[in-house]
Amino acid sequence: MMTVPTPADGRVEISPTERAAALDRVNERSPRVLGLLWEWAKSFQLAVLLFLFIRAFVVEAFKIPSGSMEGTLLVGDFLLVNKLVYGAEIPFTGKRLPAVRTPARGDVVVFQWPSDHNTNMVKRLVGVSGDTLSMTEGILLRNGVRLQEAYVRHTDPGADPAGEEFRWQRDYVVRTASASMSYHPSRNNWGPLVVPRDHLFVLGDNRDNSLDSRYWGFVPDSLVRGQPMVVYYSYVPDSSARLDFLTRVRWQRLGDRVR
Repeated sequence: MMTVPTPADGRVEISPTERAAALDRVNERSPRVLGLLWEWAKSFQLAVLLFLFIRAFVVEAFKIPSGSMEGTLLVGDFLLVNKLVYGAEIPFTGKRLPAVRTPARGDVVVFQWPSDHNTNMVKRLVGVSGDTLSMTEGILLRNGVRLQEAYVRHTDPGADPAGEEFRWQRDYVVRTASASMSYHPSRNNWGPLVVPRDHLFVLGDNRDNSLDSRYWGFVPDSLVRGQPMVVYYSYVPDSSARLDFLTRVRWQRLGDRVR
């Protein structure tokens, strides 16, 4: 390279050749930076698409908002829900992918509340189409057989509220001597009811504190969204504690399978 002699005032003069070489280096660097940005943008888009695909068809996160499943699931539990097992819904089509299997008695399921499809619920499936269900003094019977439900918790065993919310049952009750025209169902005493075709009957494991099928009826099987697999995070909600989701973590529950 040729450098123009330094003037008397000490300034360094850049030759035309050096100026041209510097411009070439700048011009080479700009496309390289733009190329890196474009590659990053493509990778980001792919990651977003992959996330949306997994969320729509494979697995989705779900937070437990109430104590209706207490004993099995706690308020503050965060679950990963398997959407493939019952056939994930294809967005905006109303159609589903082929299911691995149909919902079975005893499954814990996530579903859209029939009264408000924008609300997701998690309960235990206790009855499928054709089952006859009843409850006597808080004991569940299915097809005439008393069930041994080790997962059930009773937090208010001395009460048995009855009200207008149970009136829907009258259209489905089996007319027997014990369920005549004067049928008066309550929280702990109701039925026998026959589950209609393509519908399910769900109950919370915390039987004395659960808004479930006893109150608002059957769940169309088309509203089932998936099956919880594992508790991936859990904390004790406390409105008086700052950053409770970090300071009140239930470490022993992390990774627990949902049964």
